[in-house]
Amino acid sequence: MIVYHSDKTGFHRDLETGSMDQVLLDGFREAFGHGVATNEVRSWRNSLAQMGLVLRDPEIPADSGISIELQIPQTAKRIDFIVAGQDHVHTDRAVIVELKQWESAQATPLDGVVQTFVGGGNREVSHPSYQAWSYAQLLRNFNEAVYQGDIQLHPCAYLHNFIQPGTLDDPTYADWLEKAPLFLKGEVEKLRRFIKRWVRYGDRSRIIVRIDQGRIRPSKSLADSLARLMEGNQEFTLVDEQKVVLERALHLARTTPDNEKRVLIVHGGPGTGKSVVAINLLVQWLQEEEMTMYVTKNAAPRAVYESKLTGTMTKSEYSNLFTGSGSFTTAEANTFPLLVVDEAHRLNEKSGLYKNLGDNQVKELIHAARVTVFFLDEDQRVTLQDIGSRAEILEHADALGASVDEMELRSQFRCNGSNGYLAWLDHVLQIRESAHTRLDQLDYNYDFRVVPSPNELRALIERRNETEGPARLVAGYCWDWVSKKDPAAYDIHLPDHDFQMRWNLTTDGSLWLVKPDSINEIGCIHTAQGLELDYVGVIIGKDLVVRDGEVITQPEERARYDSSIRGYKKWLKEDPAQARSHARRIILNTYRTLMTRGLKGCYLYCVDEETQAYFQGLVSDESQPSLDPAEPR
Repeated sequence: MIVYHSDKTGFHRDLETGSMDQVLLDGFREAFGHGVATNEVRSWRNSLAQMGLVLRDPEIPADSGISIELQIPQTAKRIDFIVAGQDHVHTDRAVIVELKQWESAQATPLDGVVQTFVGGGNREVSHPSYQAWSYAQLLRNFNEAVYQGDIQLHPCAYLHNFIQPGTLDDPTYADWLEKAPLFLKGEVEKLRRFIKRWVRYGDRSRIIVRIDQGRIRPSKSLADSLARLMEGNQEFTLVDEQKVVLERALHLARTTPDNEKRVLIVHGGPGTGKSVVAINLLVQWLQEEEMTMYVTKNAAPRAVYESKLTGTMTKSEYSNLFTGSGSFTTAEANTFPLLVVDEAHRLNEKSGLYKNLGDNQVKELIHAARVTVFFLDEDQRVTLQDIGSRAEILEHADALGASVDEMELRSQFRCNGSNGYLAWLDHVLQIRESAHTRLDQLDYNYDFRVVPSPNELRALIERRNETEGPARLVAGYCWDWVSKKDPAAYDIHLPDHDFQMRWNLTTDGSLWLVKPDSINEIGCIHTAQGLELDYVGVIIGKDLVVRDGEVITQPEERARYDSSIRGYKKWLKEDPAQARSHARRIILNTYRTLMTRGLKGCYLYCVDEETQAYFQGLVSDESQPSLDPAEPR
C-alpha cells in the first residue's frame, strides 16, 4: 500500500499550494483506514519541504516517480520517500530515502546502532543507513516486481537537521554507510548528485506502480531457513528494534565479566520476531566460538528444528545446542557465557516428567549463565504451570545479584504486518480494551473470516494449503483424545454439521505441524505454539462462549485430560476466585495464540451459535474477502 504517488512536478505543486498535508492525510486514511498523530504530520511537513529543495534541480527529470510512505510487504514498516526513474542506459532504478529530523546522536559500540533522543528519551536505535538498507532488503526479499522485475534499489538516509559530524559517520559504521550513504544538513548538493547518478530519465516504466502492485513473495519460515542460518548465511533481515536487541545482547555477552551476571528481558507479542532474533543471536555467538544453548520449554519447535537440521548436524550436536528448560537443575554457576531462552513465558517451576526435579527453572537458567536473555510474551502463557513472567524473572535476578536490562520488540511481521488485527483481537477476546472495536479489511490488510460451518472451514484450509502455502486446522482442547488409543475413532464430533476429525496423530508427535498428512487432522496449542503457518483455521470450542456480549470462559468444558489446566479443580476448592481468574486467562491466551499463527490469514468457526454471531458482528462486511470460484461458499 502507498500513501502518496505522483511525479516530481505534481509533488512540487502539492508543496507550493500548501495542500500536501491534506493530500497525505487523505491518502493515509484511504490506504490504512485511519489518520495519524499531529507530530507525524509536522514531520511530513518539515522533511518533505527539505526534499522539495533537493529535487529543485533541472537535471532530475520532471516526470521522475515520487512515492511517500510506501508500506513494506508483510510488515508494518513504511519507506519514507522514493524517487524512481531510469539511468543512462534505461535500467529501472528507485532511490530510497530514509528521512530523519534528528539534530544530534551518539555513536555506540554496537554494530549498526546509535543513540539519540526519540520517544521522550535517549534510546538505542538502528543507524539511519542500516535502517534504509534493511528496508530496501525487505523490498528485495518480498516484492516480486523488485526481485524479478529488475528494479534496482539504492537506499540512503537524509538527516536535514543534523549538525554533529563525526558521530553517525564514525568509521565503525563504514559498512552501512557504503551500503546506504548518509547525507546531513547542508549536503543538499551531495544528495542531488546521488539521486542523479541513478535517475537520469523519468519513471517511464511505472516503477512506483509496479512496486505498489507487485505480487508478494511468501515469507521465509524460520524452520525452513534454520539449516542455512546455522551455516552462517544471512536468511533474515533484522530491522529497527530487532537489530538493536541482537546487538545489545551480543554486547552484554562480550563485555560482562566472569564475576558478574546480566539478564536481558526482551518483550514482544506474536509475530514480532522473537524466535528469529533468538536464533540469530545463537548463530552469531557460535561464530565467536563461545558456548551457548537455545532453550525452549515448547517441544514442538525443538522437534521441528531438529528435523530441519537432520543431515547437517548429528543428534548429539543438535542436543548440545537446542534443549528443554528442564536441563539445568544441576548446572554449575556460570557454565555458559550466554543462554538464549525463547518462549520464556512457558517456563515451569519444577522440571522432570513428574514435576519433581529442581527448584525453579527461571532461577536455574540465571544461575547457569553469565548472561541470560529471556524472550517473553506473558499473553502466551497457556497452562496453569507456566510461571514465566517479568515479575518472576526480576525476583530471581535480584536474588542472584544479576543486573537487568529490558527491551521490546514492537514491529509486526506476522498477520500481514497488522498491529491493528492484534489490537482488535485483544478487544474481541476482552483481554484488554482497545480502540480497534471492529475489523475492517481496509484497515488491517489481513485475511480474517468467520466461516459459516466447520466443513467450509476445513475446505477453505485445504484449498489454501494446496495453492498458497502451509495451512492447518487447530482447535481449543475441548474434545477427548480417544484416537490416541483407537486410531480408527474420531475425536472431534459436530453432529449438526456431519463433521468429524481426529486430533493430531501420536506417530507425528511434536512434528505434527510440518507433516504433509497433518492437513487431515486438527492440532492444538501444544503442537502449534512457537511455530507459524501461512493460514490457520481455528475452531473455538465450548470453553469460550459469549453471552449478551460478555466473553465467558468455561474450564469445565476442556477435555478431561487437558494438562494445561491440571490442578484447576483442586485450586477451585481452595481459592475459587483465583482459580477462575487464572483459568480464564489461560483459555483467552490459548485462543489469542492460535489466532495469531497465520502469516496471511486466520479463519474462524465457533461451536457455540451466539459466540459465532458475536465474532461475525465485530467484523465488517468489507473485511470478508470474496471467495475465489474454486473456494467453498
